[in-house]
Amino acid sequence: MTGVFDGAGLVALAQRVTKPAHLVAHERDGALGLSERPVPGAVGTVPALYPEWLGDQSFTEAHDVRFPYIAGEMAHGIAGVDLVEAMARAEMLAFLGTAGLGLERLDRELERLRTRLAGRRNWGVNLIHHPDDAAMEDAVATRLLRAEVPKISLSAFLDITPAVVRCAASGLRTDATGRIIRRTALFAKVSRPETAELFMSPPPAGLVRRLVDSGEITEEEGRLVSRIPVADDITVEADSGGHTDGRPLVSILPAVLSLARRKSPGVRVGAAGGLGDPAAVSAAFSLGAAYVLTGSVNQMSLEAAVSDEAKAMLAQAGVADVAMAPAADMFELGAKVQVLRRGTMFAGRAARLHQLYLEHPSLESLPAATRDSLEREVLGAGLDEVWQRTEQYWAQRRPSELTRARTDPRHKMALVFRWYLGNSVTWAVDGTPGRRNDYQLWCGPAAGAFNTWTAGSFLAEPGGRAVTQIARNLLQGAAVLTRVHQLRALGARLPSDAFDFRPRPLV
Repeated sequence: MTGVFDGAGLVALAQRVTKPAHLVAHERDGALGLSERPVPGAVGTVPALYPEWLGDQSFTEAHDVRFPYIAGEMAHGIAGVDLVEAMARAEMLAFLGTAGLGLERLDRELERLRTRLAGRRNWGVNLIHHPDDAAMEDAVATRLLRAEVPKISLSAFLDITPAVVRCAASGLRTDATGRIIRRTALFAKVSRPETAELFMSPPPAGLVRRLVDSGEITEEEGRLVSRIPVADDITVEADSGGHTDGRPLVSILPAVLSLARRKSPGVRVGAAGGLGDPAAVSAAFSLGAAYVLTGSVNQMSLEAAVSDEAKAMLAQAGVADVAMAPAADMFELGAKVQVLRRGTMFAGRAARLHQLYLEHPSLESLPAATRDSLEREVLGAGLDEVWQRTEQYWAQRRPSELTRARTDPRHKMALVFRWYLGNSVTWAVDGTPGRRNDYQLWCGPAAGAFNTWTAGSFLAEPGGRAVTQIARNLLQGAAVLTRVHQLRALGARLPSDAFDFRPRPLV
C-alpha cells in the first residue's frame, strides 16, 4: 500500500505546501490519504502553493514586492522608519504612520526613509484626512510629493479632496503605447462601498479644473488623471483597532469586490481589520482579497515605536479585551475608536469625559466635587493648568481653535478634554511613568487572536516578534490552511492537527 493515512506523517504531508500532494485511496475501505510522489491509481493531486501566490499576483508585480502583505500605518509614528525599512528589505510593504507627527518630525522621517531605502520602491507613507484642517492635509501632501514617496495610503477620507487629487495626478505620464504611468501609487483605505466607489472613479472634473487653473497640477496631469481611478488599490477595513465602522469582513469585502468588478475591473481590493491569525488571513484571501493589511498585531513587534510596557500590555490581550472610546480628533462629533481595555482605564475615563461634555455647557458649570475628582482621577492636573497647556498647543498648531473657544465655552471644554485623549497616546508611546492606567492603545480583537495563536511559540516572546516574522508566519499559516481545506474538500480525512500551523522562524 502506498500513501499515508493517519498520524503525524499525514499532517506533515498536508502542510508541506511547496510540494504537490497526491491523494490515494486505501485499498481496504477507500479512505483517502496522501502520497508525496505520484503513484498509479492516484485519485487526484493538489498542486504546490507558495505564500507568494496568495491573493492577486498583479499586486506583487505592481508594487515590487514578493508577498501580498502590508504592515499598515499606525498613527504617531508607531509604524515608524524602522518598521517600514524592515518590511521593505524583506520584500514586503509598509506605510509610515504620519497622523499626529507634526510637519517638522515628518520632514525628518521622510529624509531618513529616503536615505535608508534609496533605490527601493516598496515603501510608503500615510496621508490621513483632516476634516477640520485642510491646510495641514495639503502641507503633508506637499511634503510627500516633494520627497517623491513611491506609495501613499489615504485613510479616513469620506470624499475626494484637493490633496488627494494632487497626489493622484502628480507625475502622471504615458508610455510609448499610450498607457498611463503613475509616479505615485495610491492606496485608499475604506469601510463603505460608497466611499470605495469614489476612489474607483476618476476625480471630480470641477476639482481637477480648479487645480489646473491654480497651477497645482499641469494641464497634462489634469487630462490624464481624469481618465483613471483615483486609486489602483482599495483597502477594505473591517472591524479594526482605532477608528472603525465595526463592519464584519465577510460582509463588507464581498460588497466592495462586487462593486470593483462592475465599476473598475483593474482596481485591486485588499482586506484589513481583524487579521490576527492564519485562519483570518486565509479567509480574507478566500473571500477574494488581492492582498492583506495588518495593524494591531504589528504594535507588538520589535520595530514598533511604542514603549515596551505598552507592548507587554498588548501581549496579554484576549479577543474580548477591547472597548470603544471617544476619538480625540472627532470628539465633538461623537466618533469612537477601538482600544485596549485590559490593563488600562483609558476607555472608561475617556467615556466619562465625553459624558460630562454632553451634560454640561462649560467647564465652569461643573460641580466642585466633579471638578475635583476629574483633576485627581483623570487629568492628573488642575483644569486651569491643562487649559494653559492646551492654549500653548493650539497657538502653534491652529490659533483659530482658541478664537472659537473664547466665544464657545463648550468648545473650550472639548479642547481641554481632548488634551487628555491626545496625550494618552503619547504616554503609551513614551512609556510615561505614572501614566500606565491612562495608556490609549488602539487595538482590535486581532491582537487577542494573535496572542492565542502564538502562545507557547517563539512569537510569544517579545524578542521573537520581528515584524517580518509576524508577516511571514501569518502568510505561511494562511497557505497551509488554504491547502488543508482544499484537501478536505476533495475528501481527505485529515487530523485536527493539520489545521494548526505553529509559528516557526522563517527565512
